[in-house]
Order: sequence, then C-alpha cells, then structure tokens
Amino acid sequence: MRSGTRHAFIVRVHGEKKLRLGVLGSGKGSNFVAIAQAIQDGSLEAEVGLVISDVAEAGLLQHARERGIPARFIAPGAFRTKLDPAAEAAFIGALHEAQVDLVVLAGFMRILKGDFLKAFEGRVVNIHPSLLPSFPGLEAWKQALNYGVKVTGCTVHWVDQGVDTGPILAQRAVPVLEGDTVTSLHQRIQEAERTLYPETLARLTQGPWMAKARPTPGT
Repeated sequence: MRSGTRHAFIVRVHGEKKLRLGVLGSGKGSNFVAIAQAIQDGSLEAEVGLVISDVAEAGLLQHARERGIPARFIAPGAFRTKLDPAAEAAFIGALHEAQVDLVVLAGFMRILKGDFLKAFEGRVVNIHPSLLPSFPGLEAWKQALNYGVKVTGCTVHWVDQGVDTGPILAQRAVPVLEGDTVTSLHQRIQEAERTLYPETLARLTQGPWMAKARPTPGT
C-alpha cells in the first residue's frame, strides 16, 4: 500500500465454507503448529490447503507433512530478500491451485510485492515481533532491547507494498524484563505470537472483516 492511500482490506466468508489457508514460512514452523493445533481443537474454523517454504529443509514442511497437509518447497531464485519472477509465479500458481482464501505468512523471510500482492489483494496476513509501527524489519526484538523500551510485543497485520506497514488487525504486549537477553525476549514474544495468531485468524472466519489503512502522518 502506498503512503497516504485509504484502501480497505476485506475478507468475506460465505455460508458454511471454511476459510482455506495457504501458509508460507521459512523456518521451524512454530506459528504454523499453533494454527494447526487451533484448527484441530476447534477454536479456529479453518483448514490449511497448502504449506509452502522457500527453504527445502524447513521444519515447517515436516510439521505439515506429519499432519497430512500438502507441503511444497519452491526455490526462491537468485534474490536474497525476495522471490524472483519465476518463483513468484510458481508460488501464485500453487496457491491458486490449492484454492486458498487467505495467505498466512508464518516466519516467511522474503518480502512479497508486485504480482503476488495483486493476485491476493487484501488476502495476505503476517505476524511481526513488535508493536508496530515501532521496530519494523528484521530482528525487531533486538531493536526493542537495544532501544531500551519497557514494553514490546507482536502484531498481526495485513500485508501491503511496504515493509510491515499494512493495517493492524491485533496486537499483544510483552514486557521487557530486567536482565532480558535477545534470546529470552524473543522467546516470550514467540509465546505471545502462538496465541495471538490463531485467535486473530479465528476472528477473520467470522467475516466480513474490514481494516482501514493507517493514515500517513500529517494527513
């Protein structure tokens, strides 16, 4: 989303159809496990249609396969921080084939832009380990600790063309404790993520859902 825009993101769930999720991730898959568990215990009325990783050995893929959920590695191409055009097309094609309603980023370490966000406009969510708009980007927990804040947390937000700039859906605060290290603070933020993400997705299943863009400062 460009600065100053007022576009609204809407998710609509019709009738008895379950929200069908496509999960993208690059790592161990702890947030995916929390989402899958919430589906299993009935607190999240959804289903995972496909899990994709840009890392062949990602734990995320193994967790999905253990649950009988389709899981694919798709090579990201030559770029370090984003998908190349061929990889982007492959991701889009796989998600369309799986007929997903909502794309859920769970530790996906590449920036999504351009054609991907056009293909799933208003249907991509992410969880970020800070209370946005504070500390966007990489290693947000480390940024928070170095800055000296007393409270940080995590944010579920819609994904737009910026980096961690999309409209906020939900947040959860995590205190920064005396003697915290980068590792201990990160662990507590991850614990908060594993409850906040499934809860927020469960709210989306109640659709329609609308969240307006954050206004640009000074507008």
